[in-house]
Amino acid sequence: MNRLPGRLVLIGHPVAHSLSPTFQNAALRSAGLPLTYEAFDIAPSQLADAAVRLRQIEASGNVTVPHKEAFASLCGRLSPIAERVGAVNTFWTEDDVLVGDNTDVGGFEEAVARAFGAQRAWRRVALVGAGGGAAAVAAAAERWAGCRVALWSRDAERSARLAARFGNVQRAASLETAVVDADLVVNATPLGLGPDDEFPVPVHLLPSRACVFDLAYVRAETAWVRASRAAGRPAADGLGMLIAQGALAFERWFGEAPDREAMWASVRG
Repeated sequence: MNRLPGRLVLIGHPVAHSLSPTFQNAALRSAGLPLTYEAFDIAPSQLADAAVRLRQIEASGNVTVPHKEAFASLCGRLSPIAERVGAVNTFWTEDDVLVGDNTDVGGFEEAVARAFGAQRAWRRVALVGAGGGAAAVAAAAERWAGCRVALWSRDAERSARLAARFGNVQRAASLETAVVDADLVVNATPLGLGPDDEFPVPVHLLPSRACVFDLAYVRAETAWVRASRAAGRPAADGLGMLIAQGALAFERWFGEAPDREAMWASVRG
């Protein structure tokens, strides 16, 4: 998509809104585009009506938790990767149709490479969570040669559906068995967004050679990331993924890459 959208919006969880307007508006200013990226808290019961309105005003934007999977069903067309993941985090309007895409997959891959090294081979991933973010991780891991994913979620029904869709994903009997021998442990749950949240994986359960990646993010890193690093595990939170998926979304909307340095500079202060 190369023409300007009627509006540029983010819909989803208010905590997940906290940084996206900052870096997307920095990218818009750097590109000289006469738009403002706005965040809206939309309840699940309002989502279908919101999708109709977004199409009517020819909007583009992003979708956060808890709407990524539900929004996919409201789009008139999905990109191949959005179909594979079953979740949408990026959308635009084209020919009076909402088009859904998923840049979380590419964003996750970029962020992991940035945090732990581009040449690292991942053989066993422990994945905690079974929502849209977890599906994006599974889709990325599917492209890594020889990678197997051990999945743990408290929601048995969702984890069964996710494992059934990806041949490299197997459900673990417990959190403890999921992380055994993992070289990458990924939190794809909202745990960590709240100040008093429990850790998605207790630090003492993390294998000594494991890297830790948290899709959740806060300005000063999540407590789980800090504790994991203090215990000697390389660890990163989801800020790098947030920037990367946002940059890929910007390319979908405008047909050009954003100023990533401007995006990073806006959130480093």
